[in-house]
Amino acid sequence: MTAVSFAHLHVHTEYSMLDGAARIKDVVAAAVADQQPAIAITDHGVLYGVVDFVKEARTAGIKPIIGIEAYLTDGSRFDRPTAGANRRFHMNLLAETEVGYRNLLQLSSRAFLEGYYYKPRMDFELLAEHAEGIIATSGCLGGLVPQLLAPDSVSEEGNKGQVRDFDAALAAAGRFQDIFGRDNFFIEVQDHGLAAQRAIMPDLLEISRR
Repeated sequence: MTAVSFAHLHVHTEYSMLDGAARIKDVVAAAVADQQPAIAITDHGVLYGVVDFVKEARTAGIKPIIGIEAYLTDGSRFDRPTAGANRRFHMNLLAETEVGYRNLLQLSSRAFLEGYYYKPRMDFELLAEHAEGIIATSGCLGGLVPQLLAPDSVSEEGNKGQVRDFDAALAAAGRFQDIFGRDNFFIEVQDHGLAAQRAIMPDLLEISRR
């Protein structure tokens, strides 16, 4: 019987300010104890923990996957909207290649230098400029696609849930696929026992199939 291989690809450490409490050493140790072949780091908006993470993972003998959970605006990163219009969405970006890692560095840096407004924000234009070598996922409940499907949920970014719009969610997923490529964009599914996550699961699976 072939063993089932599994690796967590959405992981926050202590470098996710006010949103992560897991220390890198403990994260890697837990992955090793669970016999996972790899583990990712996807801190919110930053790559501060990457060096420590890579060193710890390599020492432990598992593959480090470098990533970031980006803050995405569906407008321009140069905009400075009023509080009511200040919407941000989450999106996981993982480096598949060295080029992808260098693009993550560019994305993170420019999100701070050009897009910082409460959070370091990226936009579609920036993603398209630095998409090569990156694997992207649609993100958690705070992602653009899930937010279009979850009118009754409010993400940690404070986005007010919109009227459920499956067609808009499908179009958003298609836009991401156009940017990253058919083999490098995935619909992310989560089930932490939250009603909102379970409510949109059928829609997410249908979008993935399409």
